[in-house]
Amino acid sequence: MSTPKVISLTYELRSGSSEGEVIEVAGKENPAEFLFGVGNLVPQFEDQVKDLDKGESFEFTIDSENAYGKTDPSAVVNLPRNVFVVDGKEADDLLFVGNMVPMRDQNGNPLQGKIIEILDDTVKMDFNHPLAGHDLHFKGEVLSSRDASKEEIEHKHVHTGKDGH
Repeated sequence: MSTPKVISLTYELRSGSSEGEVIEVAGKENPAEFLFGVGNLVPQFEDQVKDLDKGESFEFTIDSENAYGKTDPSAVVNLPRNVFVVDGKEADDLLFVGNMVPMRDQNGNPLQGKIIEILDDTVKMDFNHPLAGHDLHFKGEVLSSRDASKEEIEHKHVHTGKDGH
């Protein structure tokens, strides 16, 4: 594909297979729009969908190694509980098992961590991508496809709405 495309599609994403747990759904009332051809997407997802036309269906599975990778045990860490102290008070609204917490790594880069255990002095967090370790099964239909604008290509995302974003 030479010119990057904006593709609008419906899909159902399941873990592992067509019978797996539903992870995410984008229906016709709220379809997903992706910018294909600029490196934003899992390459195998892009390869499967990029050449489809309006009305064409798709169904495929991407193994975890080619999606978000295997779960990395070293990405599960214990942080001192005082990391969650804001203005001298523990941030109770953040501290609960299952919560996704925006944080920064040692270089200041943003990352998300999921709280998996809260102990007296530490909080165990998982910094793996939420879909790491999952084979991803997609089933859906292309609703529309168009060439991306120069600005969309430059900004590496789809522009919609009044302000273009």
